Amino acid sequence: MNNNGTGSFFGGDWLGAFLIIAVLFNGGNFFGAGNGNVQAAVNEAVNNQSVQTGIRDILLSSANNNYETARLISDQNMVMMNQNNSNLVNAIQGFNQVTGAINNQGSSILQAISQLGYQMDACCCSIKTQMLQDKYDALENLYRTAQNDISNANQTQTLLNALGRFIAYPPMTTTAATTAAS
Repeated sequence: MNNNGTGSFFGGDWLGAFLIIAVLFNGGNFFGAGNGNVQAAVNEAVNNQSVQTGIRDILLSSANNNYETARLISDQNMVMMNQNNSNLVNAIQGFNQVTGAINNQGSSILQAISQLGYQMDACCCSIKTQMLQDKYDALENLYRTAQNDISNANQTQTLLNALGRFIAYPPMTTTAATTAAS
């Protein structure tokens, strides 16, 4: 049987055919009968078959080595592509984390600005309220002072009206002597 599963002489189809033809042309003298040409031809054919088998085995081994090398390169490429994909996923996740952190920081800043605006409004409102309160207090003091002046003027007028006719003497320009003579 040969590698294909078909029967043949000595592992090759051409060798069996050669032996049959050699026997027919030699008249039945096989292995030692006759002039020895058939034996030499058979030996040469067997040797040639061995060489051919060795060459075939070398070519098969080379093809197997080429296949194994290609498979190893393919496996290495697959490992490298998987590693590259992992690296890309990790890089994308890193960028997503950075983007998320930036967004969170931006949201925090916007919230702080919003709170600052509210505090500024409240501060301005309290300052305006205080200013209005100060103006109100100043006007209230002026009003009370005017009320007191009016009240004093009314009281003075009432006293003067109660006295009747009143004549004021001119003020003295010199001071009076208050010491006793000795």
